[in-house]
Amino acid sequence: MYMTAAERIAPPSSSRADTGRSPFVRLRELLGDIPAGKPAISLAVGEPGHGVPPFVGPVIAAHIDEFGRYPMNKGLDAFCEAAALWLGRRFALPRPIDPAHEVLVLNGSREGLFLGAMAATRWASGRRGKPAMLIPNPFYAAYAAGAVAAGCEPVYLPATATTGFLPDLDALPEDLLARTVAFFIASPSNPQGAVADLPYLKRIVALARRFGFLVFSDECYSEIYTRHPPAGILEAGGPDFANVVEFQSLSKRSNLPGLRIGFVAGDRSFLARFLELRNVAAPQVPMPMQRVAIAAYGDEAHVQENRRLYAQKFDLADQIIGDRYGYRRPAGGFFLWLDVSAQGGDEAVTLRLWREAGLRVVPGRYLAREQADGSNPGQGYIRVAMVQDQATTTAEALHRLVAVLS
Repeated sequence: MYMTAAERIAPPSSSRADTGRSPFVRLRELLGDIPAGKPAISLAVGEPGHGVPPFVGPVIAAHIDEFGRYPMNKGLDAFCEAAALWLGRRFALPRPIDPAHEVLVLNGSREGLFLGAMAATRWASGRRGKPAMLIPNPFYAAYAAGAVAAGCEPVYLPATATTGFLPDLDALPEDLLARTVAFFIASPSNPQGAVADLPYLKRIVALARRFGFLVFSDECYSEIYTRHPPAGILEAGGPDFANVVEFQSLSKRSNLPGLRIGFVAGDRSFLARFLELRNVAAPQVPMPMQRVAIAAYGDEAHVQENRRLYAQKFDLADQIIGDRYGYRRPAGGFFLWLDVSAQGGDEAVTLRLWREAGLRVVPGRYLAREQADGSNPGQGYIRVAMVQDQATTTAEALHRLVAVLS
């Protein structure tokens, strides 16, 4: 039976409206004890393999004594100022960010996205029906975990090739928007690498202000792009940044996933509520780590080198994969999103690549949820993380992939 776009994004059944299981746990179960067919190369986890910036060790050493003090949950004034200045340099903001009231330090963007969902329920009021959080599908698992922990219904919005791998805003019914607490959006998206342009972001902001919900923009991949720097949600936020919240991280930008530091910026009324929650529920960020972040946000040379290394690996993908498997060089991020439905499907191909080539990738269905019509927007795709530190390793992996799938 034909379903309208609105019916396709209807909330999943209660049996599926949960946090789900880690895609990496599911991957380990899928591969089990099967031996790798060749020396293993992991292309599964989005963990940057490029080098740690050289200033990290000296900055920590210079502030080692600060590990003996409790940090404030808001973050050092110097950190908030550094983040605000970086935002002003990176994005065409309608006005400068106020570091005192519009920036908070985070233990990485993952912690912020999760706890931010709980804070959002304190901020949004007057929802008409069961509170909902809108999540692009496929998605980063922290979004759904935060929605469920906040007592909201996660509603998955298909982000497929037909919609440019972004949610179709025209398909959102008003009754759903009226009960929405927060709309999660990632640009560049994980796993597809799609970038939302400024008009698209402005449309989301207009909906948020009309219906009284928050826009949670996950921009942790914003500094890894192919040609043009992606727009940010704060650029679409008007002079007061009302209803808009940006999450940033040094994990991808500066190859520092183990540092566990990032920030959130935007709507000051929401950030005040968020800080109240963080003061009682969140671990503080060690001050030496914040000192490293200050140095990182003040330096663009290592970020430019990072982009050069990723570009080098995508050049290899252009040459080795070509137009196979629906490949198109993504606008941002460091993943390949390959359509392997004609090669047997995502799980079967994942098994073959491991058994025959020693390649570890993630089945696309593990990164998504079934929609109301039973479809899974990730099914038939594999996610390939281009994170190996050496271009030669990446080339070897891509040649193996093509050899198996051909």
